[in-house]
Amino acid sequence: MKALVVEDDFASRKLLQKILAPYGEVDIAVNGVEAIDAFSRALDENAPYELICMDIMMPEMDGQAALKRIREIERSKDIPPVQEAKVIMTTALDDPKNVVEAYYKGGATSYVPKPIDKQMLLHLLKNLSLIS
Repeated sequence: MKALVVEDDFASRKLLQKILAPYGEVDIAVNGVEAIDAFSRALDENAPYELICMDIMMPEMDGQAALKRIREIERSKDIPPVQEAKVIMTTALDDPKNVVEAYYKGGATSYVPKPIDKQMLLHLLKNLSLIS
């Protein structure tokens, strides 16, 4: 599995990287701008990300805007919905509005609250058929 962790908080970034590393390649971005660059580059290299774990609240470009742009890029390249990257949004905010925005309007696959629960995340990845 090829994954991209998009997280401005160092500790959260390291934790996600540590959880995901045993299952494949894990790249890092610290904001939405870097995420879009990495996502586009991976598509251009014909090695797309299967999973993107992205924080909602980040500087420069937040997760909502980055997710919207990622889905636009996928549509522009005629990537069918079944082949889209699985995007799991993460946030420390217990803010239903942000979750609804990411989920229903942004095209997120799922949502995980912080602090990240390793077992819950791995269970979700199994349900999404990203790991066995």
